[in-house]
Amino acid sequence: MCRQVFAFRLAMIALSAPSALVNAAPGLATRLVGIAVVVTVMGSYVLFRDWERFGPLLLRHPTLLALDTLFGALLLIAAGTDSTLAYVSVCTPLLAGLVYGWRGAGVFASLQSLILLAVYAGTRELSANLAQSALFPGLCVIAGAAGVTLRNLLLRFGEATRALTAVQARLAVTEAVAAERARLAREMHDSVAKTLHGVALAADGLAASSATGRMTPPLVEQQAELVARSARRAAAEARELLTDLRRDTDPSHGIDVLAELCARTRDFTARTGLPAACRPTGEHGTPPVPPAVARHLLTIASEAMENAHRHAAATRVDVRAGVHGDRLRISVHDDGTGLPPGTTLEQLRRAGHFGVVGMVERAASVGARIRIGRGSRPKGTEVRLELPLDALTTPPA
Repeated sequence: MCRQVFAFRLAMIALSAPSALVNAAPGLATRLVGIAVVVTVMGSYVLFRDWERFGPLLLRHPTLLALDTLFGALLLIAAGTDSTLAYVSVCTPLLAGLVYGWRGAGVFASLQSLILLAVYAGTRELSANLAQSALFPGLCVIAGAAGVTLRNLLLRFGEATRALTAVQARLAVTEAVAAERARLAREMHDSVAKTLHGVALAADGLAASSATGRMTPPLVEQQAELVARSARRAAAEARELLTDLRRDTDPSHGIDVLAELCARTRDFTARTGLPAACRPTGEHGTPPVPPAVARHLLTIASEAMENAHRHAAATRVDVRAGVHGDRLRISVHDDGTGLPPGTTLEQLRRAGHFGVVGMVERAASVGARIRIGRGSRPKGTEVRLELPLDALTTPPA
């Protein structure tokens, strides 16, 4: 919403800048108006293009908006109240309401109204037509109230969205656990059951040989070794699957994602020779993660490291994991060539590059948010995963 307001401001300033420069008195006044045009245009453009980066700065320092208001007043004096800068004046209390709430909207609406009335008084329009002169100051008050109303609506919508995201994450984790159990059941059927069936066949062969009287020491040794080998393999497969099942059903057996991630990072460096560092971030340690969820998160991080090695021509990979606010965040960043501009999942799918597509699908399956792009670094690619901590408190099914 704030970005759209700055886009409107930028258009109105661009339309009225020539009039302000023409009407300014030669000399110092023209230079001041020119400086005001440059400052207001650049400020609006920067905040329109990179609101996520510079918006918090405006939120922490209301004096920046006050300074912009003074530069806008200088342009309004030069261009006149009949120019499009009058609409820019209405945008200021709207922005204050969106960013600062009732108090900020009241302060900036009052300040902008006083500036407009002073400009009208200086041009002698205030006494000539009082109703028309009070139009834009009144709009400033209305715009401030509208900004506050929109702010409250957006905050409530954000709270509802966060609650919905937490519920979706819990449902996604539950579905992931159910899907993992189904997978374990399939593997139990396809591996252990078939191995035990082979043991039974070998034992039947041994019994048949004994019944027909064709028992020789080499044959008995061979069939007994086959039975023993098949039994040991079935026991190992059953032990591995039962261990996974116990982890899935017992919340106290969650996986330490940071430790597993660092182990995979060391293995990646030893295998590929590409330097990779793993370190914790955030203020708290990572909580235990259900194995079904941790398996997806670790697979995505491993795929990101492999992509950096195979496709990005990277010289270093940084892996980080930690709790930030109410989310578990995992980040894999490389200093390679990065993705081509304008790359979409559909393009990758059509081209047969299913690695990134699979990462996105895995993240969605556990209710995590994934962002793939340059991030805050000047080059390279960052794969960032964020999973709500509420999703890790799902009771066992």
